[in-house]
Amino acid sequence: MESLAELDHRYLWHPFTQMRDWLKTEPIVLVRGRGAELMDDRGRKYLDANSSIWTNLHGHNHPRINRAIVQQLGKIAHSSALGFANEPASQLGKALILAASPTASSAAAADTKKNPRTALSKVFFSDDGSTAMEVALKLAFETARRSGRARKPRFLSLQNAYHGDTVGAVSLGHIDLFHKAYSPLLFKSDKVMAPYCYRCTFNRTKPERADARQYRKCNWECLAQLEQKCAIKRRGGEPYAGFVFEPSMQGAAGMIPQPKGWLQRACGIARENGALLIADEVMTGFGRTGSAQTQSTFAESNDVPGSSPPLRPSTRMSRVPVRSPLFACHHEDVQPDLMALAKGLTGGYLPMAATLSSQAVFDSFLGEYEDFKTFFHGHSFTGNQLGAASALASLEMLQEPASTTARVQLENALTQQLGQLWQHPQVGDIRQAGLIAGIELVEDWKTRKPFDLRQRAGMRVCEAMARRGVLTRPVGNVVVLMPPYCTTEKQVKRMVAVLGESIAETLQGKSP
Repeated sequence: MESLAELDHRYLWHPFTQMRDWLKTEPIVLVRGRGAELMDDRGRKYLDANSSIWTNLHGHNHPRINRAIVQQLGKIAHSSALGFANEPASQLGKALILAASPTASSAAAADTKKNPRTALSKVFFSDDGSTAMEVALKLAFETARRSGRARKPRFLSLQNAYHGDTVGAVSLGHIDLFHKAYSPLLFKSDKVMAPYCYRCTFNRTKPERADARQYRKCNWECLAQLEQKCAIKRRGGEPYAGFVFEPSMQGAAGMIPQPKGWLQRACGIARENGALLIADEVMTGFGRTGSAQTQSTFAESNDVPGSSPPLRPSTRMSRVPVRSPLFACHHEDVQPDLMALAKGLTGGYLPMAATLSSQAVFDSFLGEYEDFKTFFHGHSFTGNQLGAASALASLEMLQEPASTTARVQLENALTQQLGQLWQHPQVGDIRQAGLIAGIELVEDWKTRKPFDLRQRAGMRVCEAMARRGVLTRPVGNVVVLMPPYCTTEKQVKRMVAVLGESIAETLQGKSP
């Protein structure tokens, strides 16, 4: 009888994987999970240090989500959203709109009160992050045409952007390694400088042993370039149909975080120049980017960058914050016109996505049947009942005070442990936003010299981590740590310690 590993080698094709390399080694075959732990078919246990590719929120085999799915199975697993409504999808739509509404005291709330049509009010369900972005793209495109703002709508996104793998989503991306091969299939979109403080040509400081956002010295040149780009487009008679961004941190770009204040200013520039705001919260949503207090501490900066000393892990994070936004946009009081959600939507259980739309966008598709203004787009599993049931259970847990407190404590623990990695000369930058951390590996921290991608530095470190019982995956030379919210302080300590040991073994030649 063939083993599971043999069946995998014989029949499967894995994503973002050079299969020639894959076929040379026996894969880890995961068969069970509980909490932050995974188990393979040989009984070996591992810590899930990237939440099963950034999706799992509350841990594996969570009893409340399990129960919600089983209860829904006793009713119905799926029915079509084409011509029919269903119970859990309707309830989830309301829950998402309420969760994505700005706090009552915020400027964004005041704006939507003045103009209710700008508030997020409708939910379109799809299958994954790529399709959620595809929906947002189509909605923005047609809204720009129907409003008369643009005859040939064009989109602006950030340098090294990644928004998914469907053709429209790829067209918004700017990572040559992923996207260049498909360029003949794509429509053209524009890009603008992203705030990559660690490698910014405008950052005038020498490397320090701290997050580069904390010691940078610049004059917001990245924002000046955005303003210039938008103004040129507007003067040409057709402003951008949409400004597309990942709030707080660009994931596939290498866990690139934005300094405090950038998002609010960038979105203000885009909106003043006529663009809809399209927020890709596929990775950053559902509490991933932290509490209001920890966000401020991780990315501390003043209006005059570099004017304050760098912050180290400190007791400033000891108090539990009053407010803990579920979406990264709300850390900077930004309320987008379209918001894409996926990954953690169902707690990491089932493939499901949602695109939240403003009333103004929704209204542009209203008309008589014979006007054919319908949004001609759909998915067979739109509003799937099992996905909606698990998402409702997950949202309920996320909004409980105990869950908020636990996330803050876990963020604090992760911050404290990450500080130990500065001792390794191959650690160039440690970037954290809540429960997302990216550790950039370099040949020499004093020069920021990167490893050649062909050296597989990040991948080799992650392979060494797997041998020690911790699973994650790099983005190039950046090792990602993104633990489930149920992870204990002891488990976080183990994840970071194993990363340090693996860096020493792999990049410094030290024996394990």
